Amino acid sequence: MLHSDTARRILLWLIASVFAAIALYALIAPQRMAMGLGYTLQAPNGYSEFFAVYVGVWLATGGFAVYAARHIRQPVMGDTVALLVLAQPVGRCIAILGYGLPTGSLLMVFILEALGGLALLAIRPSV
Repeated sequence: MLHSDTARRILLWLIASVFAAIALYALIAPQRMAMGLGYTLQAPNGYSEFFAVYVGVWLATGGFAVYAARHIRQPVMGDTVALLVLAQPVGRCIAILGYGLPTGSLLMVFILEALGGLALLAIRPSV
C-alpha cells in the first residue's frame, strides 16, 4: 500500500475528469455514444435510462471524486468513489458469465475501470 495524498488526489481528479467528460459526451451525442456501446436509443424510456446512468450517475461520480480530492484526509470519501468505479467492472464480470468478454474499446474501458478503482483503494492518504 502506498501512502500519498498527492497521488490519491491526482487519481481522484483524473477519475472526476474522465467521468465528467464521458457524461458531457453522452449529453451532447447520446445516439453516437449508445451506438458505440452496441445499442440504440429509440423511445423516451430508452433515453431516460441512458441519461440517468451516463449523465446523472456519471456526473455524480465525478462530482463525488472532486469532493473526495478536496477532503483527501477522509479516506471513506475516496474509497466510496473507488467502489462506484469498481461497480462497473463487477457488473461487466457478471455479463461475461452469460455473454462473453466486451470487445474493442469497451474491453480497454473494463481494464481501466478495474485498475483505476483498485489503485484508488491501494493509494491511502498520508498518516
